[in-house]
Amino acid sequence: MYLMTFLNVIIHGCQVGSRVVMALFAIKLGAAPFAIGLMIALYSIPPLCLGIYAGRITDRYGVRGPMMLGAILCAAGMLVPWFWASLPALYASAAIVGLSFMFYTVAVQHLTGAWGPREQRAKNFSTLSMGYSTSGLLGPVFAGYAIEYAGHQTAYLGFAMTTLIPLVTLLLYRPLRDFKLPKADQAGGNALELLRQPELRKVLINSALVVSGWDLYMFYLPIYGDSIGLPASRIGTILGTFAAGTFIMRFSLPHLTRRFAARSVLSVSMLIGAALFVAFPFASDIWMLSALSLGIGLALGCGQPITLLMSYNRSPEGRSGEVTGIRFALNHLMHSAVPVTAGALASVFGLAPVFIINACILGYSSHLTRTVRNTPPPPPST
Repeated sequence: MYLMTFLNVIIHGCQVGSRVVMALFAIKLGAAPFAIGLMIALYSIPPLCLGIYAGRITDRYGVRGPMMLGAILCAAGMLVPWFWASLPALYASAAIVGLSFMFYTVAVQHLTGAWGPREQRAKNFSTLSMGYSTSGLLGPVFAGYAIEYAGHQTAYLGFAMTTLIPLVTLLLYRPLRDFKLPKADQAGGNALELLRQPELRKVLINSALVVSGWDLYMFYLPIYGDSIGLPASRIGTILGTFAAGTFIMRFSLPHLTRRFAARSVLSVSMLIGAALFVAFPFASDIWMLSALSLGIGLALGCGQPITLLMSYNRSPEGRSGEVTGIRFALNHLMHSAVPVTAGALASVFGLAPVFIINACILGYSSHLTRTVRNTPPPPPST
């Protein structure tokens, strides 16, 4: 599992880092802010439209092929701007990288749930999530230094070269080649049939709510910091404490879920996060904001691994990949819709209501989590 997490750090780091390179390269090429926004949106369109299809592919053909396809497409997407330094190339690159990330992520999340006994799932998803936190830091840092010392196109080339590591590993790693996923007992229906299952539907909705809280924080914290006169370095420090909080929570998650039910951990965390968001608009001191940011990171850090775990545990046999794809598509729908909606509200009512809205979202997430029934424990091993 650690090897798969390392490979995912590379692919996710390329995806996150390419956003930085794309935005800065687009500015250099004279793109307007609206054009840059469209490029960013292109990262989410393939997962939104094809996430369920990607999940069905993993159910039918396994995870190794989609992961290799994702790595190849990631390299191809990075090479387009290296060959052609133009705005159309950046649009094409964003769409291809978004497509690659969809195939790879749905497959690796499916693999994480299926790897090893059920008792190890919480630890597996926690490990994978710590990898996401790591790549979320390393990708932009690599992009920044590569741009400064070698240029935008070389930064893209550097990301393309790193994809060779997961591609070669996936090609040669024998345990993954021999790994088989459980098959469905009967032919599956459509995605709506899965969404009609009450417990699974609640978990998927909850995952989207957690993503909304995360996105609103990451989008509006810099704007709020600027509105109260904080310099960029202080804003970066506050965001850094948030990242530290998410990493600490994900590191501690296996211990917490062994002692408490996963849904209890999620419910309490979302309630604490809601309370911290209510306090946020009343804070202006760097230390208070950093403390609140650390607490919000601790609260939100458990959201994605636990909703992954809960959705996987409630997936019908042989359709876990499709459920993962549905979850991925819903999350990217929120990635696209929430910032736009919140931006419209903020332009009318100001920034403070955005944090209150986020508190309400997390409060409802806490309530919804408490209504989810526990899954039966796994049968004893023989």
